Amino acid sequence: MNKTISLLLVTLLGMVGTYAFAGSDREDTIDRMQKSVDVLQSIMSTPDKGIPEEVLSGAKCIVVVPNLIKGGFIVGAKHGRGVATCRTAEGWSAPAFVSVGGGSWGLQIGVEGVDLVMLVMNDRGLQHLLSSKFELTGEGSVAAGPVGRHASAGTDWTLNTEVLTYSRSKGVFAGLTLEGAVIEQDNDSTRAIYGRHMMFRDILSGRAPIPESADAFVKAVSEAGHQAHMAEAREDKQ
Repeated sequence: MNKTISLLLVTLLGMVGTYAFAGSDREDTIDRMQKSVDVLQSIMSTPDKGIPEEVLSGAKCIVVVPNLIKGGFIVGAKHGRGVATCRTAEGWSAPAFVSVGGGSWGLQIGVEGVDLVMLVMNDRGLQHLLSSKFELTGEGSVAAGPVGRHASAGTDWTLNTEVLTYSRSKGVFAGLTLEGAVIEQDNDSTRAIYGRHMMFRDILSGRAPIPESADAFVKAVSEAGHQAHMAEAREDKQ
């Protein structure tokens, strides 16, 4: 009898631990989406020092990684978890959750948290993102994005670059070089929000409903793109 009771207690404690972990993961993911909203709103509040209108309005997907950790001694490392959404015929897709990791050689001392924004600019970059895992490397794959109200015609974003990257540290946005980073699906966050595993491609292609917990994030992305489009239209009329 005592042995049976002990087994039941162990089972119950395990179940409680599992539910507590799942609840914590969900809270962390929702908090990450809110921080991503803050990053996007910060971009739009400083148009002269943020992402150019032409770049933002032409992006096929947006990935926001709040508080990407960069650090190390001699060998630098990067790691963070973020949120992605892509344009569809009906508007921006439900969010897909990503992890970003990778190393880079260089003299880096200390640890720094930066907000990372990645813009997927063409179909090749889109297909790579939909593959659930890809590395930002190779010619034309990734480049630091131009900064300001408008992008110069001679900058790299016009040269078929797949992904443009930006960082925000201490409130200042700037282009960020991120070669060697690996982007892949964050399965734990996906299950925490959707209640089950879902394929990256299905979510970003618009085949998943937008969860209520993600409304604010998708709205922030939509508003950022709309503001950029309206600003560009006003410039064309002048």
